[in-house]
Amino acid sequence: MRFFSRALSGLFLLALTIGLLSVAGGLLRGALEERAAREAPSREAREQVFAAPVRTLDPETIVPILDAFGQIASRRTLEVRASVGGRVIEMGENVEEGGSVAEGQLLFQIDPREADRALAVRAADLRDAEAALADAERSAGLSAEDVENARTQLELRRNAANRQRDLEGRGIGSTQALETAELAVAAADQALLSRRQSRADADAAVAQARTALERARIALSEAERARDDTEIRAAFDGILGDVTVVEGGLVSQNERLASLIDPDALEVGFRVSAGEYARLLDEAGHLTTRDVTVMLEAGGYTLSSPATITRESAQVGEGQTGRQIFARLVNPRGFRAGDFVLAAVEEPSLPGITRLPAGAVDSMGGVLVLGPEDRLLAENVEIVRRQGDDLLVRPGDLAGREVVTQRSPSLGAGIKVRPQREAPAPEAEGVAEFLELSDERRARLVAFVEGNERMPQDAKERVLAQLRETRVPAGVVERIEGRMGG
Repeated sequence: MRFFSRALSGLFLLALTIGLLSVAGGLLRGALEERAAREAPSREAREQVFAAPVRTLDPETIVPILDAFGQIASRRTLEVRASVGGRVIEMGENVEEGGSVAEGQLLFQIDPREADRALAVRAADLRDAEAALADAERSAGLSAEDVENARTQLELRRNAANRQRDLEGRGIGSTQALETAELAVAAADQALLSRRQSRADADAAVAQARTALERARIALSEAERARDDTEIRAAFDGILGDVTVVEGGLVSQNERLASLIDPDALEVGFRVSAGEYARLLDEAGHLTTRDVTVMLEAGGYTLSSPATITRESAQVGEGQTGRQIFARLVNPRGFRAGDFVLAAVEEPSLPGITRLPAGAVDSMGGVLVLGPEDRLLAENVEIVRRQGDDLLVRPGDLAGREVVTQRSPSLGAGIKVRPQREAPAPEAEGVAEFLELSDERRARLVAFVEGNERMPQDAKERVLAQLRETRVPAGVVERIEGRMGG
């Protein structure tokens, strides 16, 4: 019983101690807060300032670039076909897929024996026609002599009749003799008419012989052409493709044997929208001849060539839109028909334009302009073009003002910012678009490209073609030397 009494007394004292300690702690905390409130100075709320990149709107004249994808095609392509049928007995040198041939080079030789036989027959027919003409001309000559002889006989008979008529008038001659002389004149006149008819027949025979000779000559010419057609030669310097015949194979007339493509006469065809096409027209509504740059990415290398717009398609085409435009490549080395390329077309220059990042302008043309005390103001500019990740805008009255180049949700009108201006770019030294390489440097680059087994073969051929030129694009040299580590 005494144990329980003492235990309850201990618990009571413990609870009382804890309560007194809690009251003391609360009093101490209140005293400290009161003291801190009396001693702490009053602080004003600070305005938050955000850092923002800005750029000055400096109007300038800019040439917009219109990018369009297109395909390379040859402006000079010839289908090599067999003019005569027969067996191919010979094929020329390099007559294979991708083989280079020269103008006048023999491509295919078709068995000429049948053509030789026909040519010999036509030559014999020509000799027969020449002999027939010579015989007809001799006959015509003899007929002419007969006519002259008959005319002479007629004159003699007329003279004799005149003498008999004169004698009869003087009473010396007889009537019978005069009648005999007149009958002789009539017979001579009839003989002359017969000779003239014979001469007309002889002249007609000469004309027919000459016609037969012309026909024989035409037939001989056709036979010679057929003989020449057994030899199929290259019409111009080019590269062969789609070779479908082998030596010893039989071909029929007009069968397609190969295609001959001129690699130096290439053009690119690309399609633009109606709005983009309208920007390429001059004041008269004609398509202007503007500069184009054609680029092809190949195995990490970029092939490029200037081009010139030459024409446009006459119609839109079924199921298509926009306009098809064609441009002729100035430096086609390395390109091949069928390449899918990027065509960058220079549009007419635009004065009073500024280039801004797309993130600086909203969809309605709104920009944030730096105002007094570095506070932002909401203004608007006219969006003229989109060029990749940039916009071409017309600043108008905002020319010379600074605008935020990268908008964010924390920026808006009235916000104070800490402007971060772009450091002026150092003046770049003029870098030539093309370089003239020394023999040692050129050989080093060629050796590296030829030894690069990871590069596709077609890309390797294009790059080597550029390296063998007198002037090599600087970008190609820079990329190769960057991979060489030199």
